[in-house]
Amino acid sequence: MTSSSSTPPRTAYYAGLDGLRALAVILVVLYHLFPGWIFRSGFVGVDVFFVISGFLITSLLLRERASTGRIALFSFWRRRARRLLPALALLLTVCSSLAWLVGGDVLVRLGQQLLSAVTFSYNWASIAEGASYFNATTPELFRNLWSLAVEEQFYVLWPLALPLFLLLPRTRARVLLAATLAVASAAWMAVLVATGGDLTRAYFGTESHGFGLLIGVALAFGLQHVLATPRQWMHAPRIRTSVEVVGGIATAALIGVALLPEVDGIASFPGVLVAASILTGIALIAGTWPGSRIGSALDAPAFRWIGRRSYGLYLWHWPLLVLLTAATVGHTAASDVPVTVGISTAVLTLACAALSYRYLEVPIRRYGFRMSLSRFFGRLRGKPTTRFGAITAITACVIALGGTSAAIAAAPAATSSEAVVAAGAAALDRAAKKVPPAPISLFPKPLPALAPIEGDQITAVGDSVMLASAPALIERYPGIAIDAAVSRSMWQGVSVLQDLAQSGQLRDHVIVALGTNGAIDSEALDSIESIVGPSRQLILVNAFAPRDWIEGVNSELARFSAVHRNVELADWSGAISPHVDLLAGDQIHPSESGGRIFCDTIDRAMKDLQRSQLARAGQDLLP
Repeated sequence: MTSSSSTPPRTAYYAGLDGLRALAVILVVLYHLFPGWIFRSGFVGVDVFFVISGFLITSLLLRERASTGRIALFSFWRRRARRLLPALALLLTVCSSLAWLVGGDVLVRLGQQLLSAVTFSYNWASIAEGASYFNATTPELFRNLWSLAVEEQFYVLWPLALPLFLLLPRTRARVLLAATLAVASAAWMAVLVATGGDLTRAYFGTESHGFGLLIGVALAFGLQHVLATPRQWMHAPRIRTSVEVVGGIATAALIGVALLPEVDGIASFPGVLVAASILTGIALIAGTWPGSRIGSALDAPAFRWIGRRSYGLYLWHWPLLVLLTAATVGHTAASDVPVTVGISTAVLTLACAALSYRYLEVPIRRYGFRMSLSRFFGRLRGKPTTRFGAITAITACVIALGGTSAAIAAAPAATSSEAVVAAGAAALDRAAKKVPPAPISLFPKPLPALAPIEGDQITAVGDSVMLASAPALIERYPGIAIDAAVSRSMWQGVSVLQDLAQSGQLRDHVIVALGTNGAIDSEALDSIESIVGPSRQLILVNAFAPRDWIEGVNSELARFSAVHRNVELADWSGAISPHVDLLAGDQIHPSESGGRIFCDTIDRAMKDLQRSQLARAGQDLLP
């Protein structure tokens, strides 16, 4: 291997790859633009890209070595830079400038995002910052660039590691080694997920999500000589027909995998991802098989057009989705995308990708950076119309760079939801330092008629919505005991309440607000009601969030509270629905004013329950 600049052989065309690229980007784009729709596991399109990249890059390097006897490292990396950097630079500057105009949560940590994007370290930077790919409430503007980072790391490291594989004398050994590493990568993802590790760490990690690339590498080794000099038996009609049938089934099965419901755990991570990668490999073999009609079918004109622009389509769709959602709906929740926003994003994505491909990517790939700049500045000396176009382009670049600088300067360090949650946590800390815990009787006090409910009588257990509302709760009910945490589920709340009851710290009035982070069932509610007991009052706060399980959560809470005498529903969803402007950008966490509505909702529910209990006792509460 050498850093020589010797010209490599002309890139070979592999049938079916453009079609598979088109399928991959369609799955990912539809998954993001229309969440919860048909392709609920459309994220597997990224793994389709990984397999194609592993196969194509390895095949090109092997062809270059077979043709010239060497691999020109710097020439290879220069070609990759020509392919990736122009479209990426355009995306980053344009979308950053648009984010500056939109403002709000789309600007959060923009400087760090841009640095991670241009250094192709987005995946590891996200892991280090604790970002979550699967949290759709406050998505980062350039979050989709994590996969580009993984591929670019592969482009840098793989040409350096390839000579070690080539030391193995037989193709079979090379294939076996690549396949073994792929199995190890998938197993490592399974271990990270199964042991309770961060799912984003397993999904973003280069080594834990490298199995698709390695499957592509194994295929490139296995097909190297076959594609170069096809055997005669491969052209036999029966063999070719069998390959076409298997390839068609694999392609259909790949689409079927994208239809599966998205679930956590090793069934999906890495189960579904590995299945998609293997099916992609089978479809790739069938497409590149000599004389196969699968490759021609996959490379139908429309699919070929999409496939050749798949890089731009992948780049543009996510930032445009975040920007359009924030600008039109007023929030950044990617799990609640209106159909009109999804369609508009798709149209804009096609336009941006097509323009970038024609006027930026193709010229630079054809002529290189230096010659392209020379040709561009030559337009300044051309005809007036040509000169006007060049001046317009320069002006647009200056505006985009200025907008990007302004966006970086204006970028907040935290989202509006993170800010209100942090303020709530700080309020709890201050309250804990100033007010000693009130003594708790092991026996609840009798309920006096019309008696005001004081803070030292209330225990509140909740998630980040309650945490954001903590300042208002502390102001309204001095001495209230609040135990709230980010991402807490109803089942986790059962454990918290059990510990409080066993330690004698559970007070007369118990507020539970735990419906935001997942579906609930009657068993968890029965456990909570049993812990609280019949002599205490239980207030269940329903949920408001752009998440598909909220309707079921609220229905279950309403049903449960209706059949238990000591339980009342606090209708937070109904109270905040007319005032979504008082929520943070994720349309979940209340601002200071929203927190007061949260308190009002709870206060009404406690008084309603107090009245109903006294009425059942035969006492008249009317003045």
